[in-house]
Amino acid sequence: MAIDPFTFRMLEEEARGLRTRLDRVKPFALLEPMVPAANLFPNAQSAIERALIDGRRELRRLMASFLAWLHRARAAATPADAQRRLSILRLRFHQVLNEFDMYSDVITQRSEHDNGPWLSGLDSVAADALTLQGQFYELPPVVCHLERGPGAAIRRARTRLPGGRTSPVAVIRVPRERMVGSGIASSLIHETGHQAAALIELVPSLRAMLKPLKEQASPDKDLWAIWDRWISEIVADFFSVARVGITSTIGLIGVVSLPRAFVFRVDVNDPHPTPWLRVKLSAAIGQALYPHPQWARIAALWEELYPREGLDLERRTLFERLEHHMPQFVARLVEHRPVRLRGQTLPDVLEVQTRAPMQLALMFQSWSRAPAGMYRARPTVVFAVLGQARADGKLSPEDESMLIGKLLTFWALKTTLDTSYACALTGETLRGGTFPAAMRSPNPSLTIQGG
Repeated sequence: MAIDPFTFRMLEEEARGLRTRLDRVKPFALLEPMVPAANLFPNAQSAIERALIDGRRELRRLMASFLAWLHRARAAATPADAQRRLSILRLRFHQVLNEFDMYSDVITQRSEHDNGPWLSGLDSVAADALTLQGQFYELPPVVCHLERGPGAAIRRARTRLPGGRTSPVAVIRVPRERMVGSGIASSLIHETGHQAAALIELVPSLRAMLKPLKEQASPDKDLWAIWDRWISEIVADFFSVARVGITSTIGLIGVVSLPRAFVFRVDVNDPHPTPWLRVKLSAAIGQALYPHPQWARIAALWEELYPREGLDLERRTLFERLEHHMPQFVARLVEHRPVRLRGQTLPDVLEVQTRAPMQLALMFQSWSRAPAGMYRARPTVVFAVLGQARADGKLSPEDESMLIGKLLTFWALKTTLDTSYACALTGETLRGGTFPAAMRSPNPSLTIQGG
């Protein structure tokens, strides 16, 4: 059955209309107005643009292929067959636009006053958090954006997008209600922990370690099985505590302070630990990494806010067993040596020795006398120091918010100027045949560390 002229024209014009609309999708560099300090890192910007260009190029090829088939097969194909092919093409068109809109939602916020540079500063914090002591992976580009709600989330780099292709960047959603205070670091670095864990294959490594423990003939085998079920979120919390200390635990309390029914809810199919236990576990991780009385105080505070009285016997017994088992479980995390870390432990590569509570308190005292030191420190160390000062009652919420706003703007501006300088330097040295080492780095954001 041949396709009649009217049907042929309608199908052809619909495909050409898709192509016309696709041609109106412009690169973000031509669309989004923002101050330079709010820009994405160059590697993130180029990775996003390149991925979207590839998607549009593939879609144009499919459109050309459909139009060529339509002209070639109009005498033999049925209208239903042509419509089926066009419908598949239209679905692919929407997938490409969905990817564009996803990144557009992220990038558009960069034009907001204050929020734009602050988000760029958070990009710097995330890049610093992902930088381990040693070269174990190539740092992926990171982009932060704001979203409603109390929790954060991440779309990790190199995971599949709705259209089937892989994401070229890590996109971290941070809660707008946390802008700006030290609690933002708890959420942000928890999400970078998910990305780091994926890059070093930490969760499979830990599950292999836990497997014989949950299969042994022991009264604790069910507890090891529960830790195994929650392990992906636990390692992200571990990463956050290791990077910013008590800032992480206090920030976590802010996220999970919900009505009692939610705080004590047990769902072993949820990858997130029960909120009540999760705060206790965060304090137990802190005690293992940085022994100090503050962790017992924060655990006692949590007990006062959410006493166990009134719980049914089954849950109360389970909570008591898991809390008693926490030190043994945390010790396994601390001592674990994933293959990808080449014999080192997580505390080794996360440099926890530089973030003990007494050291952080001394740094805050030093910075109070000479604030310039704060601007020379690594972003994650700064958040650890300010969160410790808040916990010690040395820093008010008002002063903390003002400081963090200034710091995020400073890190954004510094990264922008460092990148501009490196680009200018490249232009000078290329004429002499030299390519500067700073520009060979897979992640320009590494230049944030320093003066």
